Amino acid sequence: MDNSDIQELVISGLALDLEQEAARISDFIRNLLRAKLHRRGLVVAVSGGIDSSVCLALAVRTLGPKKVFGLLLPETDSSSESVTLGRQVVDFFDVPYEIKNIAPTLEAIGCYEQRDTAIREIFPEYDNSWKNKIVISGGTAGAINHFYLVVQEPGGEQLKERLALKQYLKIVAATNFKQRIRKNLEYFHADRLNYAVIGTPNRLEYDQGFFVKNGDGAADIKPIAHLYKTQVYAMARHLGLPDNICSTTPTTDTYSLEQGQDEFYFALPYQQMDAALWCYNHQVPAEKLADYLNTTEEQAKAIYHDIESKRKTTAYLHMPPCVIEDIF
Repeated sequence: MDNSDIQELVISGLALDLEQEAARISDFIRNLLRAKLHRRGLVVAVSGGIDSSVCLALAVRTLGPKKVFGLLLPETDSSSESVTLGRQVVDFFDVPYEIKNIAPTLEAIGCYEQRDTAIREIFPEYDNSWKNKIVISGGTAGAINHFYLVVQEPGGEQLKERLALKQYLKIVAATNFKQRIRKNLEYFHADRLNYAVIGTPNRLEYDQGFFVKNGDGAADIKPIAHLYKTQVYAMARHLGLPDNICSTTPTTDTYSLEQGQDEFYFALPYQQMDAALWCYNHQVPAEKLADYLNTTEEQAKAIYHDIESKRKTTAYLHMPPCVIEDIF
């Protein structure tokens, strides 16, 4: 198998009959609502990103706009663009929606305070006029994943220090409040309307544990958890989403400094990560993945190892509550 062969293999492997797949997802949602969930509509939290936009489009395709309720849930660190894009999407599909700024709630429960306390253990001068983010390093180079804290002073200078486990866990625990508060609001509206809640993770996120347990990981239906990110982008175009939505770059929209998902978690752009995960799932040798990524075999092996490591360390996120014996 030469380089052109592996390129063709990955391209064909990730190809979809998009209309057939959209119909399959709609049938799946409709049957679940009727036969198992007994709910009459869907709640979708919309960030303006590609995943939530496609989920909203699929929800509307399945039930029509009047049985779908959109939520836009910004907070202090959210990009102003996320609200603009989110509103564009709900208006595009003529879906009823609500915008609720969750910053006061996060402030009241100590989200920002707890995060900032941990940051000041590394950068004592840090205050709320600074910006911050966490970046990942190591895993795809064959080392153990570790994290750095990046802060930006008001004047624009950026500083970077490796995070100790204690500070890393506290910052992440504090920021996880954001996803958990959002999910509480989604379920409030689901209960109010007798709707089901849509979860928006794609296959990369679902497989590799890039979600918050009882936060964005909680849902009644996850309609795109089987779709690779490139397939989600293709589905967006097929469903007729606006061009600017179809070309958005994946971000975490969690930290105040701009941050791509590859910078925080995956360490590879989504197109390459899709290929790596697809090759791993189909037992493609590392040397062939190396050809596809134009990297060394050792680096490809490290990427496979990182996929395995993330699956192991995030298995807990997929677990339901543990009981001593089966109840039903």
